[in-house]
Amino acid sequence: MFRTDSRWWGSCALALCLIVASTQAQAQLRVEVTGVGSNQLPIAVARFQVEGQAPQEVDEIIRADLVRSGVFRLVDTGNTPVAESARVDLNDWKTKGADAVVVGSVSRLADGRFDVRFRLYDAVKQQQIDGLSYVSSVAELRLNSHRIADRIYEKLTGVRGVFATRIAYVVQLGKTSFELQIADADGANAQTALRSREPIMSPSWAPDGVRLAYVSFETAKPVVYIHTLTTGERKAIANFRGSNSAPAWSPDGKVLAVALTRDGPTSIYTMNADGSGLKRLTNSGAIDTEPHFAADGKAIYFTSDRGGGPQIYRMDLGGGNVQRVTFNGDYNVTPRLSPDGRTLVYVARRSGKFQVQALDLGSGQEVALTDTVLDESPSFAPNGRLLLYATEVNGRGVLASASTDARVRTRLTGPNGDVREPTWGPFIK
Repeated sequence: MFRTDSRWWGSCALALCLIVASTQAQAQLRVEVTGVGSNQLPIAVARFQVEGQAPQEVDEIIRADLVRSGVFRLVDTGNTPVAESARVDLNDWKTKGADAVVVGSVSRLADGRFDVRFRLYDAVKQQQIDGLSYVSSVAELRLNSHRIADRIYEKLTGVRGVFATRIAYVVQLGKTSFELQIADADGANAQTALRSREPIMSPSWAPDGVRLAYVSFETAKPVVYIHTLTTGERKAIANFRGSNSAPAWSPDGKVLAVALTRDGPTSIYTMNADGSGLKRLTNSGAIDTEPHFAADGKAIYFTSDRGGGPQIYRMDLGGGNVQRVTFNGDYNVTPRLSPDGRTLVYVARRSGKFQVQALDLGSGQEVALTDTVLDESPSFAPNGRLLLYATEVNGRGVLASASTDARVRTRLTGPNGDVREPTWGPFIK
């Protein structure tokens, strides 16, 4: 209703093309780092020693993950491999400017799998602080590389890493070609979960990381579906008269909030994940849409124009105690709350630019997280330290991410397609 890009809200004559669970798609990540400061942790990730040909460069994946977080500054390690079993001269690495050092090995086993080993050292305290071995199939090698990066991130920051999580987004490849894609958090290993001749919108991850809710126009109107990724099963969960849109999961995965026009203007409802128990929460006579649950499940944030223009509001889970949250500017939409409940992000129009803003709910301070001009669909990483969003470059939609302190930004550009509607999945159990 309040989107910055009206192309995704045009009238459509709609039909589903096909569902695919394993089609590979390609994407390439370009990283832009801004505002590098002295508080970044200098880390050396040495080239891993490889015995036998490996299909993935494990150390390169780890380095790319750490840089993308905005927390680390890489120290040059040269081209000489350093094995996991090697004796490491931590004084030498400290002299080179590294506070932390990672070394590792990749060896091919007789059954075709790979034994991946790493050690993490504190060069300042002169001690090992982590080390582990993963036995990986070829298909698991990239995932285990992300898991190593997650361990390094957590050991050095005290915060859980998100490199082994997944993202979902929509790609428009042509006027009648849309795909819902699932990828690693860095955009690699993309797979197509759904192909359609008509628009797909508003994907939303369930807390279990197995189900996605989204809007499909395949029956000549917007209908909310739940899609189980492991089986490919799809079920229409909100198919009422009029528009069915903007699905959002409760933290326990048992309830969905949706925006419906079944009883008049767009209003917010909740329903059980099996489609039962429909309950209307808003009845303002205005457009109330884009619901999003608070992390504790006790409140819902949403977008409404009940005050004359689109702003963010908050209400209790039952629909009472409605309060306006945003007051800066005349256009603030798409609320998303950080996992700790302290920060609200949204798309705001400022001086004609649509950018992602972060509002500290305690202090009321607002900070711009992006520097582009047509941003949409912000989504927090499950640890709250990174934000995924869509933006437009040279007339084409691309994915981007930013650290919540705005220090680092990344851009995900693929060879084809207009990329929109990103959402960051939960931690993988």
